Amino acid sequence: MMTEYFEKYENILPPEPIPYSIPRELLWQFLATMSMGVGLWYLAWRWTSSLNYDALWFALPLVLAETFAYAGLILFVINLWMVRDTPPQSPPKRIGQCVHTPLSYEARPLQVDVFFPTYDEDPELVRLSIRDAKAIVYPHPIDITIHVLDDGKRDIMEKVAQEEGVHYITRSSNIGFKAGNLRNAMEQTFGDFIVICDADTRPFPTILENTLGYFRDPDVAWVQTPQWFFDLPPGVPLPRLIERWMGKPGYLLGRGIEKITGKIMVGEDPFCNSPQMFYDVIQRRRNWANASFCCGAGSIHRREAVMEAALKTYARTMDRLIDKITRDVKDEALKADLAEAMQRELTLETELTPYKFHVSEDMYTSIALHSDPEHDWKSVFHPKIESKMLSTQDLVSWAVQRFKYAGGTIDVAFHDNPLFKKGMKFRQKLMYAATFWSYLGCIWNVIFLSAPIIYLFTGIAPVSAYSMDFYIHILPFLFLNTLATMVGTWGVSAWSGQSFYLSFFPINFKALITVIRGKKIAFPVTPKTRQEGYFVNLVIPQIVVIVLTTAGLIYAGIMAWMGRFTNVNGLLTNLFWGLNNILAMMGIVAAAFWKPEAHKS
Repeated sequence: MMTEYFEKYENILPPEPIPYSIPRELLWQFLATMSMGVGLWYLAWRWTSSLNYDALWFALPLVLAETFAYAGLILFVINLWMVRDTPPQSPPKRIGQCVHTPLSYEARPLQVDVFFPTYDEDPELVRLSIRDAKAIVYPHPIDITIHVLDDGKRDIMEKVAQEEGVHYITRSSNIGFKAGNLRNAMEQTFGDFIVICDADTRPFPTILENTLGYFRDPDVAWVQTPQWFFDLPPGVPLPRLIERWMGKPGYLLGRGIEKITGKIMVGEDPFCNSPQMFYDVIQRRRNWANASFCCGAGSIHRREAVMEAALKTYARTMDRLIDKITRDVKDEALKADLAEAMQRELTLETELTPYKFHVSEDMYTSIALHSDPEHDWKSVFHPKIESKMLSTQDLVSWAVQRFKYAGGTIDVAFHDNPLFKKGMKFRQKLMYAATFWSYLGCIWNVIFLSAPIIYLFTGIAPVSAYSMDFYIHILPFLFLNTLATMVGTWGVSAWSGQSFYLSFFPINFKALITVIRGKKIAFPVTPKTRQEGYFVNLVIPQIVVIVLTTAGLIYAGIMAWMGRFTNVNGLLTNLFWGLNNILAMMGIVAAAFWKPEAHKS
């Protein structure tokens, strides 16, 4: 079954990195600056001249939401401001070319460990990943060791490792989950560099040849490569889809629509899994700030950096606790006993690597190294795709993955925020702030989704009037912001990402509430096989938004027809606003019913 599934996708090639263009970057910077300036002008007008003081319960939340969203826009613009790709270098021949002061024994070839953490994934899936790792090539002598890190303690997984001639590592407990699994493997391996993979990560033969050259700079701690999901559904052309329902006339209708809109693929990437926006646009633009963070799979780490940062983190934790004991306890005997007990506790529970026992252990790796006050460790985002992975194939798997991302990031922001770490530079803090702020957007997104519903049912406006003055201020901002985003994202479609971001609000809200209540974010393993069924229960909030907005549009239309709703400008504004919200919700609702086409043998 696994072989049959992959046959459909094996020959698909990854997209090339988007070429860098100086004129396009200058145009983006100009439009982004104009957009922010006009946006500030609009916000100033909103606060000083447009509030409906008869309905502050409605007006204030909306203008606050707009202000918070504008703050997010500033961070987004800073993130995307410019591209500074790290120049690639030739692959090093020996480890001495990757350190500050090479010693005689460092004339040896490089040693690389490739880690495949696994828990309950199909052993045959892991076998495919192992075989691709075994095909890695390098232009110089190199010692590559592949390790299967099996937290499932499965005999069948050990057998696969033996059959493929790779190392098999397990442990007695699963403490720390994936982070603990990585730490356990680091304690038993000795490579100069570590390639982190997921169970379904299938590295390309060129991954080391194209990335180890960055480590000629002895301050480079890790290199992150883009994650690419090679099995994204290609979709069905709109004319063919309508033809199934209406025959030849349907096909002609679809062709007519495409003459106006361009080619439309229905069912293409139904869960908005394509990571191109995140990696090729957002992560790549963080290189200039030395702030591209680790995303786990597809990353290559310098062992020295990982261990050095780990020991420093451990030492700082010990110092803080000892200082607290010294400060708060007066009895010397009790102080000594507490210090000894605290040291035992730390030995048992404190991680000796940056792979913190946390659902976002990869982000913690970045934070530990970026905030090291004694060593200016560098990160590199390598724009070329060097591996392929499986995408989520159902809404349950997608929800598990997104909740993990949201909860882990929000937990870091609340409990170990790097913005308050002394070793991190200001530009790096801005990049982390952009990530944290984006996940808090669920708060104001709820307001943006609710505002047209409230107006359509009540006729109460959050602004003093939907007048010409209102449109003079808002329309230039919306136009410039849209145009700047189109240029700034280099042609990568922003609509699907923006609409899905808006529709994420229930998952992000759940993650936010979970963290606020002090509950730990679980360590779920994202399923690698499709979960069968329809998942309407997962999109009830989005359906509620669609139903209420549609009902509001119908109600307001009836009231207008009866002459009881006379504010035409307000009605038209909220009509377009409501339709935009409905379209944004439709994507995730449709995903709940999506099923892949049956494989044709």
